[in-house]
Amino acid sequence: MTRAAGTAGGASRQAGSIREALTAATDALSAAGIEGPRLDAEILLEHATGWDRARIAANPESGLPAGAARQFGESVRRRLRREPVAYIVGTKWFRSLELAVDPRVLIPRPETELLVELALELRPRTVLDVGTGSGAIALAIADELPGCEVTATDTSTGALEVARANAGRLGLTERVRLVEGTLPSGSDDFDLVVANLPYVSEAEWAGLMPEIVEWEPREALLAGPDGLDAIRSVLPECAQRLRRSAANEPGVLALEVGEGQAGVVATLLGETGARKIESRRDLAGIPRVVVGEIA
Repeated sequence: MTRAAGTAGGASRQAGSIREALTAATDALSAAGIEGPRLDAEILLEHATGWDRARIAANPESGLPAGAARQFGESVRRRLRREPVAYIVGTKWFRSLELAVDPRVLIPRPETELLVELALELRPRTVLDVGTGSGAIALAIADELPGCEVTATDTSTGALEVARANAGRLGLTERVRLVEGTLPSGSDDFDLVVANLPYVSEAEWAGLMPEIVEWEPREALLAGPDGLDAIRSVLPECAQRLRRSAANEPGVLALEVGEGQAGVVATLLGETGARKIESRRDLAGIPRVVVGEIA
């Protein structure tokens, strides 16, 4: 074993300098086949020390406090077991919000911001977020559209516990109503319904990264042979919960989808009576969100 790899594995025994710790951790993570090993090491070191990246970069020869070195070493060992960085540090940024995350919820992805951007474009009075998970979409919409009433649902009790904790910490408890189940009971309807439902197919599952397959909640990802079981099951009901606005404008339904699914989902959306159906691409150019108006 090289000295660098040995230092990463033994960070709890020898503190060393910032440079040594980062180099050892980066080498160990790289050898394990982890993408972006240097960035992961830096994030884990920031978490262990409580120092920001500027301080770490400006003082590479500074020694690490023993406690921080031990925590960093344990964090690196967890990452080597392919535990996602977000679960190790316990948080993930989504737009301007730092959200608490753990294995009860999916880690928010940048492409999901498309649903928030749609809400900002439409400026609805009422929004329903189906399958809220950590609360990322609902809380971001409530934060960026102060006049909007947001309802968020999830079938997972654990996910709702995480979402409620995030809402409380961000001061948004009074702005976001969290409901257990697929859709809220009663006759409430909404100007905009957004949903980031499971859309991974059974054929895709085995080929996903270990960080996803071994750590993220399977029930929030996997959705049958073609990945569309969850969308098919809730789409008609979601369409029924839309209403015309005071200006007699149609309600809008938007769904995040997987690569190659936009065409099929557009057809399913059309079967509900939706019109003006379009797809919006993420930063990789993949059609990621399917949008339709329900008159």
